[in-house]
Amino acid sequence: MNWDDVRIFLAVARSGQILGAAKALGLNHATVARRLTALETALGSTLFTRKTNGSELSGAGERFLSHAEAMESAMLAASASSGADSKVEGTVRVGAPDGFGVAFLAPRLGQLIERHKGLRVELVPVPRTFSLSRREADIAVTLERPQEGRLVARKLTDYRLGLYAAQSYLDRHGAPADLAALAQHSLVGYVDDLLFTQSLDYTGEFLRGWRSSLAVSSAMGQTEAVRAGAGIGILHAFMAGRDAGLVPVLPQHSLMRSYWTVVHEDLRAIRRVALVAEFLSEIVARDRAMF
Repeated sequence: MNWDDVRIFLAVARSGQILGAAKALGLNHATVARRLTALETALGSTLFTRKTNGSELSGAGERFLSHAEAMESAMLAASASSGADSKVEGTVRVGAPDGFGVAFLAPRLGQLIERHKGLRVELVPVPRTFSLSRREADIAVTLERPQEGRLVARKLTDYRLGLYAAQSYLDRHGAPADLAALAQHSLVGYVDDLLFTQSLDYTGEFLRGWRSSLAVSSAMGQTEAVRAGAGIGILHAFMAGRDAGLVPVLPQHSLMRSYWTVVHEDLRAIRRVALVAEFLSEIVARDRAMF
């Protein structure tokens, strides 16, 4: 059995498409399809049901997936222990919540690239979860410590959230005297059914029955809406606290959440991955007062 064929199998299984896997691997569509056929012939099984809109794992494919991932883990471990990955080069993908990713990480990752010219970092700052087992990211910044899976988690920092509004909004509507008075104001919050983690379900900690007049499914979007005067919102202090266009509302009331870095157990010994994870800890520790 050819390891390269197994690697291609994993890419197709994770992307759900031959074309998507081909792009990720830097191969053409025909080559990926041909190598998959060769693997299926070698195994004597059909691994995928190929459809016009993608490729789904067959029963045999599902069973083979665990063996393929075990082979991948062994290859990664061998690479790390042999020193083949001693040079800091290659690509590391970091998945992060949009507020932390855009407002904090994006302006600072250039420092890492300056130190290591052979390193390429892909930052994916979107409000969603990332599957490390499916290699959607090499490192994920999460809002909760994972409770299952072969994952290694490390706490980055606690961070504070508080109520903010634009001065223009407060000039028009005045400031609430207490939390109960928030019910008389326009409120900016999340789209409830798009919350990707329970850690984001915090409006009730400020006002039971919180009803958003404007709901935005990202932290950056909420910040922009509040800055434009749409209402009072619960914003990240490390973003809103440094924005002259935003005013704290009832600052005696706030709540805390945490960020974690999570790496798949198979990748933590890969030098470039470990280096990026350490850099995230470094810059957060350096700027911890922001949070």
